Amino acid sequence: MSSPAKAINTQMTMRNWALLTLLGLIWGGSFFFARVAVAHVPPFTLVLLRLGLAALALHIYIRGRYGIYPALKERWPEFLLMGLINNAIPHAFIFLGQTHIGAGLAAILNATTPIWTVLIANMATDDEKLSAAKISGCLLGLAGTIVLIGPSALAGLVGNSTTIPLWALVLPVLAAVSYGLAATYGKRFRSLAPPVTAAGQLTASTLMMLPIAALADTPWMLPAPPMTAVFAVLGLALVSTSYGYILYFRIMAEAGATNASLVTLLVPPSAILLGYLFLGETLQTADIAGMALIATGLAVLDGRILKLRYST
Repeated sequence: MSSPAKAINTQMTMRNWALLTLLGLIWGGSFFFARVAVAHVPPFTLVLLRLGLAALALHIYIRGRYGIYPALKERWPEFLLMGLINNAIPHAFIFLGQTHIGAGLAAILNATTPIWTVLIANMATDDEKLSAAKISGCLLGLAGTIVLIGPSALAGLVGNSTTIPLWALVLPVLAAVSYGLAATYGKRFRSLAPPVTAAGQLTASTLMMLPIAALADTPWMLPAPPMTAVFAVLGLALVSTSYGYILYFRIMAEAGATNASLVTLLVPPSAILLGYLFLGETLQTADIAGMALIATGLAVLDGRILKLRYST
């Protein structure tokens, strides 16, 4: 059952920061699952499995509670639009862009999501207006992402640009804009329980991906994947997607669209730290510097440290 929407407190609490950090770790971990799965499962089929299994898991978890079926019946056009702009469009745009650009550059372009969210929320909402702290924090976070991933990832933007079609650079940026639109549009679901919002958008995006995967990959003709790929797909669906989106919509309901979008700044450092801790990958000086810049940007966005400084 839905309840009246609470007013959003755009000042992040310690609980909000903890949830955001956990979400960053979960979505950072999705790179490990995807790295294994994509070697055996075509991309569109992988997206379909990720979304479809996540939607199924949420429906099993909810078991008709929280007024999910009346919500799906009454608000299906909204869920359809949310699934389109938060899943189908950005996933497709990022995948198409990555046919010509590297993962590092794609991650940097995706890290512009908080900037687009700040601009869109400023125009479309009354409680998330533009401020110097928001812009400064987002730019610091973006700079940290560039340092973290490596300035060489930007090589395609200068000197070498003739080898990369313009559309391959534009599509990941449009994906970030789409995420910004989704973060702002998703505020209308804050009266619903987060599992209901997550299940609704994942169900809608699954229905959209079904014909695309069928036409592009003919998945019924594919050989059975190894168990490592099966477990990777389950990790993507159950941990990174179903549980991840519950956290995402909970943060959005409590702290607003701009704060929820900050997770895109936490995903790259989370992926690098997980690689260092569990895969024996090396932690470089640039990694530490990039993480420090991102942390500074998040501190500026939070604002409490600056308030303490100027109040003393």
